[in-house]
Amino acid sequence: MSDERRIPPSFTPAGGGSSRPRQDGDAISVGGSDTPARPSGRVGRRDDAVPMEPREPRVRRQSSREIPVTPQRRSATPQRKPQSYAPAVGSTHRAAERQPTRPPSQQPRRAGAAPAQPRPAPAAAPPSGRDGGSGGIRIRKGRVAALVLALLLVLLLAWPVGLLIWANGKIQHTEALSGAEGTSGTTYLLAGSDARGSGGIDDGTAGARTDTIMVLHQPRSGPTALISIPRDTYAEIPGEGASKINSAYAWGGPPLLVESVEQLTGLTVDHYAEIGFGSLQEIVDAVGGVELCLDYDVDDKRSELVWEAGCHQADGATALAFSRMRYSDPKGDIGRAERQRQVIAATADKVVQPSVLLNPIDQVQLVEAGTDALLVDEDTGMIDLGRLALAFKSATGPEGVTGTPPIADPGYNPGGGVGSTVLLSDDADQFWVDVRDGELEPGSTVGGL
Repeated sequence: MSDERRIPPSFTPAGGGSSRPRQDGDAISVGGSDTPARPSGRVGRRDDAVPMEPREPRVRRQSSREIPVTPQRRSATPQRKPQSYAPAVGSTHRAAERQPTRPPSQQPRRAGAAPAQPRPAPAAAPPSGRDGGSGGIRIRKGRVAALVLALLLVLLLAWPVGLLIWANGKIQHTEALSGAEGTSGTTYLLAGSDARGSGGIDDGTAGARTDTIMVLHQPRSGPTALISIPRDTYAEIPGEGASKINSAYAWGGPPLLVESVEQLTGLTVDHYAEIGFGSLQEIVDAVGGVELCLDYDVDDKRSELVWEAGCHQADGATALAFSRMRYSDPKGDIGRAERQRQVIAATADKVVQPSVLLNPIDQVQLVEAGTDALLVDEDTGMIDLGRLALAFKSATGPEGVTGTPPIADPGYNPGGGVGSTVLLSDDADQFWVDVRDGELEPGSTVGGL
């Protein structure tokens, strides 16, 4: 007697497939039928059905005669067709679950069909902006250009600042200023120290002298003036009496020289700069030489200057002899002051040339030579020296004023063992007032005999 609770072998539960291979007659109709196939055996009530454990779906081998048919679901809204369909286990009313889509290489193929060839990978784009083979790091040209520009800006800013700090540390300072109440404008006192033996010249004179004394004044308005005070100018030396003004340097160094010039001119010295003649030679060589002009021949044994009339390119040694020669000059000390201004003006003009200012090697050489040559007051730094150079260039330019104070007698002998001196005119006091207030004619040469 058959057990009604037994499930016939041909019965396929809803939501799962039979464990036996299906025959042609057992195939479930697909492709539009909503009614599931009835089981071939007797089945008890639904409540009395023997529960079955869900089984893993088996891969059904397809015959070369069979054509796979993808079941379709009727829906009012069109939906994407699934790759495979399997009813949910345990319920005919649950929605079918989708299985993950297999990659093309794992899809079943028909018997006898050629194996699927892998699709060739798309050609790689040319390596634009990539680091050639080193990890494939993308480098954008715009970012590289911005980075290079930023580095250049840093260098352009860092180099001048670093050079300024380094140069400031090399400047030699000395006590020089008197501390007197300031006058209008800015006044620089430039002194050329004649330390014997420097620059290869030794004329037997004991002690140090100032063969060059220049007052550079930049007024609040009006032309900048560069006035040379002859070294033998008869002047009052504070605490020493009247004598040649260059004696002040020999007796009291820069401080006494500053006081003597302030008393003579009525101008308060704001900055003091002293240069040795031997170092002048190094500075001229550092800028590559300068062009100097003299309209007569010279063969001076004391200064060792040999010159043919005209303009010539001069190296440091020649420029030094050119600025010191006076015994072969028909105008004596006044002619020498003119040539000294020419040497300094030519040197200053060469310093501000772009070929020198923008060349780091020339900058270092010039700073080395300049800081070794200069001795300045305690309040003067590289920025002040830069302003001095600009003021000097302005004074020697077409709108500047150059010359000497008005001279009454270039061979005045006051007696008392002082010797021959240069006596200034009575209107010298008014002359210095005009210098202070910028009242002199722009582009003029003033003073002299």
